[in-house]
Amino acid sequence: MSRRPPVRRTRRSPKRAPTLTKPRGPRPLVLAIAAAAGAGLCVAVGQWLLGNWWLLAVLAAIVGGAGGLWLTQWAVSARWERVHVRRLRYKLPQLDGLHHEDFEFAVRDLMRRDGCADAVQVGGAGDNGADVTATDPLGRRWVIQCKHRQDGASGSPVGTPDLHVLNGTGRQLHGGDVVVLVTNGRFTSGCAPLAKSQKLHLVDRGMLGEWAAGSRPLWELLQRLPPPGKRSALS
Repeated sequence: MSRRPPVRRTRRSPKRAPTLTKPRGPRPLVLAIAAAAGAGLCVAVGQWLLGNWWLLAVLAAIVGGAGGLWLTQWAVSARWERVHVRRLRYKLPQLDGLHHEDFEFAVRDLMRRDGCADAVQVGGAGDNGADVTATDPLGRRWVIQCKHRQDGASGSPVGTPDLHVLNGTGRQLHGGDVVVLVTNGRFTSGCAPLAKSQKLHLVDRGMLGEWAAGSRPLWELLQRLPPPGKRSALS
């Protein structure tokens, strides 16, 4: 028997991964066409606006009218707010029923009513003894601490420790010319002499009721206030 010749196996070359062609950027011709189309659109829009200028006038009138109406409503609202502030009155039972933070806002609003346009409530965590600050029409800076008692005169009295805190921060930290402690309750017997010696001012329940009723501003009810325009050395 004759032997068959051995079969020769051919080696296959490994397949090469297809090469990735980098994307080509837009051709100059495409860019030129796009630029021409944009320019043509701008020209067409400009010609349309020139031919229909009255639409622009109507649009401007509508926008102007809406803006004028908004300004008028804002002015009326601001005027009514000023009228409301000028007519602000509180009775002591109303103040007794407030939350302690709302009591601070009430004191702020009373200062605004009397002409302190910059009166602001600043009480809260880390207030360093100041709950309300304001500048009166005579240029004096007021620093006020508020102590609210839900039971009014029957509640616990405000004592000298609160005065010591206010005395240590009212002028040094807050630059106050007039440093005041206001309460809808009462003070202990030691508060009046301490306040007098340190040039602090106390507003107890009786004076608060008179002030909140709107008879006179607070600076007309208190005594021994610094003269207008003469700021303290620490303020």
